[in-house]
Amino acid sequence: MNLLTLIILAAAAGGLLSVLLASFALAINAAWIPAMVSYAIGALLGAAFLEVLPHAMEHAASVQDLSMAVLAGILGFFLLEKLVLWRHCHAEACEAHSPLDSQEASHAHAHGHDHGRSGLMITVGDTFHNFVDGIMIAAAFLVDVQVGVVTAMAIVAHEIPQELGDFLILLHSGYSRTRALVLNLVSSLATLVGATLGYFALAPMQEAMPYVLAVAASGMIYVAVADLIPGLHRRAELRHTAQQLFLILLGILTVHFGGELAQHWAAMAGGHLHEHG
Repeated sequence: MNLLTLIILAAAAGGLLSVLLASFALAINAAWIPAMVSYAIGALLGAAFLEVLPHAMEHAASVQDLSMAVLAGILGFFLLEKLVLWRHCHAEACEAHSPLDSQEASHAHAHGHDHGRSGLMITVGDTFHNFVDGIMIAAAFLVDVQVGVVTAMAIVAHEIPQELGDFLILLHSGYSRTRALVLNLVSSLATLVGATLGYFALAPMQEAMPYVLAVAASGMIYVAVADLIPGLHRRAELRHTAQQLFLILLGILTVHFGGELAQHWAAMAGGHLHEHG
């Protein structure tokens, strides 16, 4: 199995898995969103600080340049959100929201007053988001198979609550469950496209890969800190805070132990990669 095949499989499985798990969770209880968000924060921060950035530092010629790449990435993602590429625009206003807002936002569309326009904007925004996720997965695999596996895991973790929130808004914007599922599945294909194009675009740029990884890490940090954490502050009670902290730590530990398992798997996969060129 060559590296491109691994990247395609990881991207395809990640996109499909996040949508299917989100639809499954929606069928059970949409109130799971807050718990999923807390867990996703831990997974994203754990992947960025325990896996992606350390590997980027190992291969970077300058740690200072690497730090500047992280800063540039954070500012870049902020700009993208300001340009309404990752935000979900509604019929009359364009406001940022996290998955925690989805239940409240869905009530605003309960009678389909926007005639599906919010659903269209959600699909467009998520397609771009998924495309960038695919590029991140490709960049991580090109540096190290272990980092690629952990990055794919973190992306799936944060996509599940996001997809679940999107399902709620799509349903309350007048879309049927089947149509909402199809739209999210089609949008998830952008992860596969981004990963494939990312492989061919980034493979010749080995010297730049540590800095590409730094930007990928900045995206994970930005989503966790700017998009997801603010929503947790709406529940300030000690009980909720303790639950949130536990789930964040659980997400971090999942990445840590997942990285250990991925290291053994990567060693075997790496042997096959060498054998097959």
